[in-house]
Amino acid sequence: MTSFSRASDFILRTARLLDRRRFDFLFGAGSPDAVLAALAPYRNPDGGYGNALEPDGRGPGSQPVTVLAALNILHEVGAAPDGVADYLESVKAPGGGVPFVHPNATDFPRAPWWVVPAVYEGSLLPTANLVGALWQAGATHPWIDGAAEFCWHRIESLTNTHPYEALACIEFLDHAPDRDRASRAAASIGSIVRSRGLARINGVATVPDGYAEGELHDPHDYAPSPDSLAYEWFSAAEMSASLDALASAQGQDGGWRVRWPAWTPVTEFEWAGWMTVHALKTLRAHGREVR
Repeated sequence: MTSFSRASDFILRTARLLDRRRFDFLFGAGSPDAVLAALAPYRNPDGGYGNALEPDGRGPGSQPVTVLAALNILHEVGAAPDGVADYLESVKAPGGGVPFVHPNATDFPRAPWWVVPAVYEGSLLPTANLVGALWQAGATHPWIDGAAEFCWHRIESLTNTHPYEALACIEFLDHAPDRDRASRAAASIGSIVRSRGLARINGVATVPDGYAEGELHDPHDYAPSPDSLAYEWFSAAEMSASLDALASAQGQDGGWRVRWPAWTPVTEFEWAGWMTVHALKTLRAHGREVR
């Protein structure tokens, strides 16, 4: 069984203030206002978020993937994403999508995989995640409508994908208003995930060419709750084994770690605090005891 006391101790010893406040709110008696106060310093005047809220980007400027991290936190505490879509509108590429990395990261430390594109163009990752998160929040905005069309076209045209893009697709589809269309698209994405080996099943992974083992996702990553359309991609036994593996991944120090490299020392523990909260949320969403 997951050791909640060790996780709590790990959060207190190593996590950022923001993740400590999230932990207190989600699993204790903490207030949403305390979470929002800890999130506020990461916000910029343009309505976006930067300043290493997403640990792999250390620059001050707003980034689409950093905004996604903020949206997830705002949803946790039931706060509205005011002004976020205005920021996304301001950085959209032709076609309505946003890039994975905005060029304002060029002169600042960032992970090696934060590559500034040579051509400014929209990417399904993170545009699909962002639209899904804004739909989940009940937000309306012209950027959401245009970006949704960009995503539908890309998603329904996919014949191959990669693990992070597949995850972006399912986050979009889980909150799409057109549920029949979303179900059809999710079934197609799930077929690609299974046939291409883009999920770690029962702890076994066949890594496709061009990917590292750590880039594969487990069933619980695609379906962090039973409400996700991706839940249907896996058998009950496969999902149970995935959740067992998540629980057993808790370290002796009480924390969980991400699978990708810590390219600079501070990111190991900034990500570990986030990952520990996320792991506990996922286990609880699936009915696993976390106390």
